[in-house]
Amino acid sequence: MTKISNLPLDLVTEILSSVPLTSLRAVRFTCKKWNTLSQDRSFIKKHLAQLKAAMEEKEFLAIMVMDFRVYLMNINLRGDHKDDGNVVKRQGKLISLDDADRVDISRIFHCDGLVLCITQDINNSRLVVWNPYSGRTRSIQPRNSYRKCDMYGFGYEMKNKSVRIHKILRFVDKFNDRSFNCLYLEFEIFNLDSNTWKVVDLSPGWEIKLDHCAVSLKGNTYWLAQEILPIGEEEEEQEFVEEIDAFLICFDFTRERFGPRLSLPFQTNVDDYLTLSSVGEEQLAVLRTRTVLMEFWVTTKIEPEVVSWKKLFVSEDTNPLNSLRYDFTHSGTPFFIEQGNKVAVVFDQNEIISEHNIAYIIGEYGYVEEVDLGVGEFSRKHHHYPHGCSYVPSSMQIKQGGKRKKELQF
Repeated sequence: MTKISNLPLDLVTEILSSVPLTSLRAVRFTCKKWNTLSQDRSFIKKHLAQLKAAMEEKEFLAIMVMDFRVYLMNINLRGDHKDDGNVVKRQGKLISLDDADRVDISRIFHCDGLVLCITQDINNSRLVVWNPYSGRTRSIQPRNSYRKCDMYGFGYEMKNKSVRIHKILRFVDKFNDRSFNCLYLEFEIFNLDSNTWKVVDLSPGWEIKLDHCAVSLKGNTYWLAQEILPIGEEEEEQEFVEEIDAFLICFDFTRERFGPRLSLPFQTNVDDYLTLSSVGEEQLAVLRTRTVLMEFWVTTKIEPEVVSWKKLFVSEDTNPLNSLRYDFTHSGTPFFIEQGNKVAVVFDQNEIISEHNIAYIIGEYGYVEEVDLGVGEFSRKHHHYPHGCSYVPSSMQIKQGGKRKKELQF
C-alpha cells in the first residue's frame, strides 16, 4: 500500500494546493517535507491561484474582530439565501504557536494581503503587521508610545511597477472631550523598508470620528470625514442643523499627503450613519443608514483626487431588524456586498438578545436573514462591536526591520 509520504512530489503538490487557508498550519506541522513544500514559490503560486479562483466563483474571505478575537470568515452572497444556511461561516480563529500567548486585537486594517493589527491594551497599545497566509508577523515600535485614541492608515508607495514600500500613517492625538473625538495635532509615517518613523507636516481642516474605520484601496487609505466645529458649538449646532457636510478623504502614500475632499453621492443628515467598505481590490462602497432605510453605493471610479458613484440598491423593508428595535446606531458597522445579486451582509451586535454578534443578510427587496454568530466571553464587559475588512490572500513578505513576534495562524 502506497503511503502519502511516498507519492511523487508533483502529485503531493497538486493535492495540497487544494487545501483551504485554515489547513495550512496543519500541513506545515505534518512533517519537514511538507513544511518545506508549503514555502516553495511554485507551491505558493499554485495554492494562491486556487484560493482566488474559488473566491471569484462563489465566495470571498473577510477577517473579523469580535470580542477582541480575530476570525477568518467565509461569505457567500451568490446563492439562494433563503435556503442556504452557509452564507456566513467562521473558517478559523487566530491562534499563536504558543497557546498560552493570548492575542487580544481591537482593530485591523488590510492592505495588499497584509493586516495591521492594533492590540487591545488600554495603557499602551501595540502595532503588529501580519500576513495571515504565511503566519509571519512584525512588531512596530513607536517613537515614544502608542495611545488608545490614535488612528491609523495602512498603504504603500509605488516605487515602480513591481516595487511597493508599505507604510503606516499614525494620527497622534491630543485628547479633548468633544463628542468623544480626538484633536489630531501631529502625524507620523512609519516606513517598513527603512524601519523608521518620521513626523510629517499635515494640517487638515476636517476631523474623523473615532468609530469611522479606514479602508485601504490600491495602496491608498480612505476615511469618512466632516468639518471641524469650533469648540463649544457642537451642542448648539446640533439643536437646529439637519444637514452636515460629510465627505471622503484620501491619504496618498506615494506623495505622502491628503488629497482634496471627495464628495459622497448624497447630502448627509444628522440622522445618518455612514460606513465604508471595499469591493474587491478596485472599488469602495458606502452604506448609509437612516432608521429603516439602508442605501448601498459603490464607486465607478476612485483615485486620491477624483471619485464617481452609482447606487447599487436601497432596502426599506428591514422588519426583523425593526422588531428588535435595531437601527445601527453607531457608525463604522462592517458590511460587504455582492454587486451581481444586489445583496449585502452587515455585521453588528444585537443588544436585545444577550449581545450576540449577528450577520444580517439584506437584499434589494428588503429580504433580511439573520445569522447568529454567538456571544463572546468579553461582550458584556467591554461592549466591543464587530469590526472587519475583506481579505485577499497574498505571499507578500514582511520586511523584518523590527522585533519579530511569534507566528499567528488560523
